[in-house]
Amino acid sequence: MAEQTDAELQIDPETGGNYPEWLYDHGTVATSDVNTFDDVTDDHVQQFHDSGYLVVRNAFTHDETSNALKGLQDLIEGRNPAFTGYQFEKEVEDRIDKLGEKEKQKYMRKLMYHVEFDQSQRNMAFHQKLNETVQRIIGEDDLSMFQDMALLKPPRVGREKPWHQDLAYFNLPLDTIVVGAWIALDKATVENGCMTIVPGSHKKGAVIHFKRRDWQICDTEVMNDVAVAVPLKPGGCLLFHGLIHHGTPANLSDAPRRALQFHYRSARIESTSDQDRMAVFGSEGKNVSC
Repeated sequence: MAEQTDAELQIDPETGGNYPEWLYDHGTVATSDVNTFDDVTDDHVQQFHDSGYLVVRNAFTHDETSNALKGLQDLIEGRNPAFTGYQFEKEVEDRIDKLGEKEKQKYMRKLMYHVEFDQSQRNMAFHQKLNETVQRIIGEDDLSMFQDMALLKPPRVGREKPWHQDLAYFNLPLDTIVVGAWIALDKATVENGCMTIVPGSHKKGAVIHFKRRDWQICDTEVMNDVAVAVPLKPGGCLLFHGLIHHGTPANLSDAPRRALQFHYRSARIESTSDQDRMAVFGSEGKNVSC
């Protein structure tokens, strides 16, 4: 990894921390009859709208996935000095400048807006079959990929991402259809932090979020009695609605869990404001224990 200046060492503002053992319990594991994007039918599109998600088991080929993983690792190791969008775990904020380059990578939580810095990442984000499928779901051809991230859970270090709705993070009208594409580059398992979702929860609308371990749904409001775990093999893709309740547990295994996540919406949708978003999702004045 190339040497970074202090200004470029971005720290995740969220602290993480301990969470109840039951928080990511799930009743079942997601299965799918969709093998590739070519196999997505109109019924599957309707399934997305009904359940809030769709799993494509082999969305990307072995070569596409391997190239994307190599390109991501090149960025992680600093082989493109123009990219500085690294974000590290808050727990090392006071000592990150003392860590060696390999040790720093263990505490790297995500890469933000990295697609423009690597062709293999662009190939995934603007993959023709993926984009065509998202267009079918949204119902419009004019698509905007408006957020790109690489989400990292190093072995025994990668912390949870508490339950949340993605629209709670975006300044967009509440009725915007946002489709997230979560793509496994490693084998994603229950043990190393695969996605857990609550099918149909997107139909309940916006839920108040609180600043606790993260910007999150209160633990006491989590519907994990009907939750579904979504393990994926490399190249598998979870498409999910921007209002579906979801989260990922900490990585308790010796295996890395690296994934790409892209968010798409209609290009014609105009942004709103922080004030508008917080009027719907935010309520820090409430005396609630989460």
